[in-house]
Amino acid sequence: MTTILMLHGINHNMFGKRDPVQYGTTTLAEIDASLRALSEELGVSLETFQTNFEGAMCERIHQGFSDGVDAVIINAGAWTHYSYSIRDALAILTVPVVEIHMSNIHARESFRHHSVFAEIVTGQICGFGADSYQLGLRAAVNAIKSR
Repeated sequence: MTTILMLHGINHNMFGKRDPVQYGTTTLAEIDASLRALSEELGVSLETFQTNFEGAMCERIHQGFSDGVDAVIINAGAWTHYSYSIRDALAILTVPVVEIHMSNIHARESFRHHSVFAEIVTGQICGFGADSYQLGLRAAVNAIKSR
């Protein structure tokens, strides 16, 4: 079965409590539940992982490579803008990688306008709140099918 790895970054365990203007009131558990429901509808297996530790994120990406996942979706949060270690881990992957953000990073503070992942990911989705995750999963599935 096709397996997609969903990676949630730093502070995402606080969704639903943290800055509802930018991130809404949906919790991470609710996001994961909606992704699982959509993955079943699309006929793919979904694995999810959240961490507040950069090294743990790199290790999970390495594990995804070793496990042979078919695609990766990542919302790395603030790491998007400066984590070359996560970028280098993602660059190891030979599968589609979809970068997502709940907020429109291009309409926020200037430091958020740049993604260090942009040059190596298949595509980027931002600004649709929790729906960004659904769009990201659909994009990953489509990218797998078009390979």
